[in-house]
Amino acid sequence: MAKSKIINVQGKEITIIQKENSDFISLTDMLKAKDGDFFISDWLRNRNTIEYLGIWESIYNPSFNYGEFAIIKSQAGLNSYKLSVKDWVQKTNSIGIKATTGRYGGTFAHSDIAFEFGMWISAEFKIYLIKEFQRLKEDENDRLKLDWNFQRTLAKVNYHIHTNAIKANLIPETLDKSKVNFVYANEADLLNVALFGITAKQWRDENPKTDGNIRDMATIEQLVFLSNLESLNSVFIQQGQLQSERLIQLNTIAITQMKALMTSKQVKKLV
Repeated sequence: MAKSKIINVQGKEITIIQKENSDFISLTDMLKAKDGDFFISDWLRNRNTIEYLGIWESIYNPSFNYGEFAIIKSQAGLNSYKLSVKDWVQKTNSIGIKATTGRYGGTFAHSDIAFEFGMWISAEFKIYLIKEFQRLKEDENDRLKLDWNFQRTLAKVNYHIHTNAIKANLIPETLDKSKVNFVYANEADLLNVALFGITAKQWRDENPKTDGNIRDMATIEQLVFLSNLESLNSVFIQQGQLQSERLIQLNTIAITQMKALMTSKQVKKLV
């Protein structure tokens, strides 16, 4: 039987259940925070959503149905196209999203995916969601006396998705290990420049006496946006966009979202 916990995000109760040692967050509950009519199916029919889910499933789900996924991907984004959670799960054998019935009924998604869905509610909501999720995990670990580093976990939310997209689309098979590592580092710095405005090396040169790196010193807000940029960059890579094009898009998105977040009066209440 699935264990459930409740967190409160901006006055909305969000249910979290644990299945197979993974946390699944209720998208149904999250929808209560969205202004106007908005449905999970609206999010599912978006092409970027489908591409993100496909990459996530390809990494964590050995039974993922790539044939059905390709069909869904080809139709995603069309005005006439509709996709329900039930259809997505049945056709692709998805493990990242679950539709449940009974006491804890509704649509639940793995925490990685739920964080992405949170951005569709609002950037501010995603910040609060992750902050409350952090508090829940810290409370659990206080009781269990486990060492759980939230900042590292948050930074790695989309790490595998991002590196998988790089490996599949940017690294020819003939490259040796040193050149492969250069490609990964190069793409990591693309995100650093888009969000922080400088590369990792430039930051180290400017902060020679500081322990850690540019990401170790990032705020939780910056780490949330870094996670979001990793997700978006993996989609842009899959779409075949040039690095220069991706940098401009990611920087514009980072600026727009950070400005919106920083002008929010509510975000100042985060502790």
